[in-house]
Amino acid sequence: MPVVQFVENNTVVLTQLLEKPPSENENIKIKGRKGRVSTIKITDDNVVYVYVIFDKVVKNNPANDPKKKKR
Repeated sequence: MPVVQFVENNTVVLTQLLEKPPSENENIKIKGRKGRVSTIKITDDNVVYVYVIFDKVVKNNPANDPKKKKR
């Protein structure tokens, strides 16, 4: 079984032993974050580097309504 390391911005996010590593352009979910596999690099010593691009998190900010008072 190869060791699969998921990498984002040169930072290892997750390391797993997987029988089948994910393919390119596959949607994945790691630690509750949705992302997409960009590239895969396989080394000789049974290690697979999977480079992931995570989706940006959109935070809901309440609209500043001038009619409402701040508490």
